[in-house]
Amino acid sequence: MVTAAHVKAYRRDGFVHVPNLIERDEAFRFRELALAASERLAAMDAGPIFRQTVNVWTQDEGLKALTLHPRVTEAAKRLAGVPLRLWHDQLLIKPAGNVSKPTEFHQDQPYWPHENSPNPISCWMALGDVPVEAGCMSFLPGSQLRNDLPMQILSDERSLFSICPDLVWSPRVTVPLRAGDATFHHGRCAHMATPNRLDHPRVAHVAIYMDRDVRYTGAGHVVTDPLGLSPGDALDGDLFPAI
Repeated sequence: MVTAAHVKAYRRDGFVHVPNLIERDEAFRFRELALAASERLAAMDAGPIFRQTVNVWTQDEGLKALTLHPRVTEAAKRLAGVPLRLWHDQLLIKPAGNVSKPTEFHQDQPYWPHENSPNPISCWMALGDVPVEAGCMSFLPGSQLRNDLPMQILSDERSLFSICPDLVWSPRVTVPLRAGDATFHHGRCAHMATPNRLDHPRVAHVAIYMDRDVRYTGAGHVVTDPLGLSPGDALDGDLFPAI
């Protein structure tokens, strides 16, 4: 499923497209579960950029099977090349039509309260076809090497480029996906998603994995805020299982 060429591309560019990571029919079954779960569970943000539901694997047994799917976890471990554990999963649902807005270029890792995690990796799974018009992902190859940038603003198209003006001239690779395809990207690889212009929601599932020996920095995050952690504590245990 994941070849040596995929590994080489991921480690060079910070992202890679893996077609048919799960079966197409399986992806559509997970899509129905995701839509139902998104309506049932509390949403982090139901605004026009996207609806984000975090740690759904702890609340929905059907979607837990996707977050810990052996094809996903084995691919993540091979691409990262290090022992990993789950950070969290999330559903990203972009509403249909003109209400949708872009998710601007940003890196993920500056949002996370992690130290000792140089190899975070996310699997962005298409639960339905995601052509360019539906809000597929675009990446800046090599931007994972910019490992000291502050947090960027998802809704501000200038945010990343005001910090790193040279990235304005970087090639941008857009990756439309079929149902069951996935992209994997490093936590420092800058990426964005266009608005969803179609007449149905764009449904994606993201499973995010981190280095197995990661420590908590003390910074705020919706996943760790309720846990009573102290800076330097290990992020391990049942909520952050090794894969």
